[in-house]
Amino acid sequence: MNSPAPRAAAAPALPPPVTHYENFPVASLLCPPALRRPIAAIYAFARTADDLADEGGASAQQRLADLQAYREQLHAAAAGRPPAPRWAAVFGPLAAVLQSHALPVPLLDDLLRAFEQDVAMTEAGATHADRAALLRYCAHSANPVGRLLLHLYGVQDGPALAHSDAICSALQLINFWQDLSVDLPRARHYLADADCAAHGVARADLAALRRTPHSDALILDCAAWARTLMREGAPLVHRLPGRAGWELRLVVQGGLRILDKVQALGGASLVRRPRLHAGDWLLMLARAARM
Repeated sequence: MNSPAPRAAAAPALPPPVTHYENFPVASLLCPPALRRPIAAIYAFARTADDLADEGGASAQQRLADLQAYREQLHAAAAGRPPAPRWAAVFGPLAAVLQSHALPVPLLDDLLRAFEQDVAMTEAGATHADRAALLRYCAHSANPVGRLLLHLYGVQDGPALAHSDAICSALQLINFWQDLSVDLPRARHYLADADCAAHGVARADLAALRRTPHSDALILDCAAWARTLMREGAPLVHRLPGRAGWELRLVVQGGLRILDKVQALGGASLVRRPRLHAGDWLLMLARAARM
């Protein structure tokens, strides 16, 4: 969901917008003002962990060690201990939110587990066996963000959580299908083994970004799956009040519009990344208004 605390009155300055933890927009103008700082703290936490897992030239061993140290800082913050200097800008605001909004720490832990899985699987050149395995990954990498947002909004019933999970998993999958040309050269494999086999697509062809009619069919099938998930979760937009509901409408429509682009390319997202332009935002606004 959004693509998902600082503090009280004298809270520290708002962290900068996240630009590369892409599943969800951060503290947008449509976000309820009282929740902008809490949401920004959550995103700063996720963005920094994403950097540890994915940026720079560190070895896999060093990345995993850094993520473990980061987890220890999370639990120190939850226990009320002061942050270490390295990540004080993250854990100072987050500690305030953990206290003021009673954020569920296991959800933040789940995000770290997903980053660790990415590092380990990339190092091993491992792949996901099937769609169920991909959804288990999404349950750690994306769904916690939506559940954290619902916690802040005070919406925690079973149907709302299920809809949020569907939206978040769909957004994660959409990121995968738009980023194939970036992920595959980095040995990040999010097209499942079972789907590749069903469409007769060889891993070697994917690694070489070799587009074929079979790879086109594979990508379009995966995009259709993500669209189905997004539609399953879309009723959640009617559960969130005011500005939060409007932001979620735009998140849903943004994901669907990227899928439009992926599907219009007919499988060419294997070799080039679709992007949204100004006209797409106008269309998304119109579609959001119709929801």
